[in-house]
Amino acid sequence: MISTAIRVARVGSAAELAAAVLMMLGFPCLMLAALVPSVPAFAAAAAVTYLADHYLHRKSSYLINRLSKVRAGLSIRFLIRQLLLVLLLARLSLSSDLIFYGAIGCFIAFYGLQAPHGALVTLIRNRRRLPVATRNVDLKSRIRIPDAPPRRLLHRSAEKMLHLDLAAVAGLLVSAATDSAVVGFAGIGVTLGLGILYVLALAPYVRGRRVPPRAEAVLAAVDDWLRWYKPETVLYFSGSKDSAYQVNMWLETMEQLDTRPLIILRERVILQNLAPTTVPVICVPGGVHLMNMDLSTVRVALYAANVGKNIHMLRVPTMKHVFIGHGDSDKIASVNPFSKVYDEVWTAGRAGRDRYAIADVGVRDEDIVEVGRPQLASIQTGRGVPEDRIPTILYAPTWEGWDDNPGNTSILLAGENIVRKLITADPPVRVLYKPHPFTGTRSPQAKAAHQRITALVEKAAAERAADPRFTADTTAQARAKEELARIEARLAELAGGAYQGDEAEQTREGMIDLKKHQEIARLRAEWNDAYWRSFPSWQHRVITGAEPRLYDCFNVSEAMVSDISSVVSDFIASGKPYAVTDSAGLGEEEFKRQNTAVRAAVILSNSANELGALLDAVRDPAADPLAKDRKELKEYLLGPDEPKSIDQFNTAVKNLAIKAETRNLGQATRVASGGVTETDLAGAMPGPRSSATGEADGVNAG
Repeated sequence: MISTAIRVARVGSAAELAAAVLMMLGFPCLMLAALVPSVPAFAAAAAVTYLADHYLHRKSSYLINRLSKVRAGLSIRFLIRQLLLVLLLARLSLSSDLIFYGAIGCFIAFYGLQAPHGALVTLIRNRRRLPVATRNVDLKSRIRIPDAPPRRLLHRSAEKMLHLDLAAVAGLLVSAATDSAVVGFAGIGVTLGLGILYVLALAPYVRGRRVPPRAEAVLAAVDDWLRWYKPETVLYFSGSKDSAYQVNMWLETMEQLDTRPLIILRERVILQNLAPTTVPVICVPGGVHLMNMDLSTVRVALYAANVGKNIHMLRVPTMKHVFIGHGDSDKIASVNPFSKVYDEVWTAGRAGRDRYAIADVGVRDEDIVEVGRPQLASIQTGRGVPEDRIPTILYAPTWEGWDDNPGNTSILLAGENIVRKLITADPPVRVLYKPHPFTGTRSPQAKAAHQRITALVEKAAAERAADPRFTADTTAQARAKEELARIEARLAELAGGAYQGDEAEQTREGMIDLKKHQEIARLRAEWNDAYWRSFPSWQHRVITGAEPRLYDCFNVSEAMVSDISSVVSDFIASGKPYAVTDSAGLGEEEFKRQNTAVRAAVILSNSANELGALLDAVRDPAADPLAKDRKELKEYLLGPDEPKSIDQFNTAVKNLAIKAETRNLGQATRVASGGVTETDLAGAMPGPRSSATGEADGVNAG
């Protein structure tokens, strides 16, 4: 029942639900105490509302956001509490006393301070929001970016300001209980004094050298850095905060490019969720700012997603544009007709080329280049089940998608059947359940199914731990846990050393410490190794969050069950047996016809009765009739093992850069020969920024 209430209220825990209930009940109790009147009851109810409100704010509760939408926001709740206190004083027959008028005057003056306080906070934040935010870009030597105000002044500033009324409220309650006005006026003085001091403390940060440079100066500094760095290959990305993984998967590849790389992001929230990288990063939220940026040395632009904001970069003809995507699968997104706007589309293997040919969406065969998947280098090839442990089966379903197509995910119709058959398999296997991070974000039914599957796995894990047939080396696990604690402490120490200022300060101090970056990479590898040793090799596990990564789960598993997604194509790199669920009930023949990646898979119906064939292949290589098919499919989907994928990728970048340079030289030759005037080209080429308009000369931002 409590879990249902938590889900309905959309709060994170029972404690959060209790705080919400107490806050909701607290205000009627305040009114009742004021009407009775009872000072002790009013004080108790006020304390409950203060504490519950503060707790919900500290937890960033969804309920707090909802209250502000129905005109019951933070300021209103404080005002209601203060008005009820005035009502209490009136009911105590203090309406003719000086303390009554002092209370009214205090609260009016206190709310008068909210306007300058809120204005200053907003002004400071707006002025410190630069037109661009960067990482690994040296702006510190080019412009002056002052320190931000102390965090204690701006963090949850409205809540802090409003809570200054505590002194007045407490003083007035004491005065009401003791018939002494001294304490009440003292509390009023403290509240107003602290409020004035808070406003005065913020005032210096809106003038003089404490204000960052104007947008024009910041953009000029970025252009100056670009002219110095001369980027050649850009990874361009735009998306929601939940899509940051789509750009993160390309960071290591960008670090291995032979050309000078640059990452351009369009949303600040993506920058906040970007994984650490040594590649320079520029976040440019404004389309006009991006179009005016000096990218004249860039020859190749890579796009990881098909989004509307791509047009701001696609309009630049001096570079060649490539769609690289964020996965290789048979989903309809892999043959999006939008892809024909790019100069080239890069796929992992021959399968990607054939998908576009079959889909006939306007992408020409000569514009498709097979480059492999550089990200798959860390996936280990299967070597069979080690003798010292039972097989591990990974269940990694995809999410429910944006529509209600039953073929999107196995979670809804098959998930519980799959997990139930795996946890009851004989001989036994271990189950790792790692759902897609978007699971349940759109569909309540998918979220509920995920929760049921999680409960199944956790219950089976507890039962297996109590089963005497399964023993564990507790000493080794204890050592691994100690190692994990040591590594996590060091990682926390390194993370704590990273600069944690506001966006402007992070831009100023955002040069990565290469030595620290390398140490973190080494520690994460050690953490992964220790993690798998920290619990028995037979223990079922639910794995959510960023760590351990999906590919780490691949490497400790002997087989996988999944859905139609890039996860299947990636797992094929391991050469291990796998199964895919035909959730839409197409039938095995039609399912394989429509989805290339499942041609070497065990096909599961929603009942999951076919799982036995997958388990047989895991336990006995002789009972694995699909081994040869998987090998052939691997090359078809992901390309040949040699040359290495990163080498293929670098070659493709180099070849396309040559095409871009050839095109640019041709244009320059035509201009020089009088065939095309420079005025004709002005609207198509990146130009200098106009000081009057902030736009490039001859460029229409629309």
